[in-house]
Amino acid sequence: MKFAIPLADGKLTAHFGHCQEFALVEVEDNEIKKKETLVPPPHEPGVLPRWLHELGTNIIIAGGMGARALDLFAQNDIKVLTGAPSLTPEELVKQYLDNSLQTGANVCDH
Repeated sequence: MKFAIPLADGKLTAHFGHCQEFALVEVEDNEIKKKETLVPPPHEPGVLPRWLHELGTNIIIAGGMGARALDLFAQNDIKVLTGAPSLTPEELVKQYLDNSLQTGANVCDH
């Protein structure tokens, strides 16, 4: 399982489409095995869903996301959780794995 989390200053940012970097966190047997931080391609419609799909992403943990992006990720078989708190990628993934991740409203600035 591979998670993608948009970051600013090492923590989740609400500005999904315009984030500076993404944390990609790989999980095997309910344990974090690898984390890497990547700079995304320039923001254009449809680019991030394709890029994250090609990287093998299964789940995105985000603060907010527009409806079009949600649709594009669904078409790429990527599950999206919105309304997540601004925590480190490791904290967010661990909370997801132990079913304690609190998500709220889709905080979208569009």
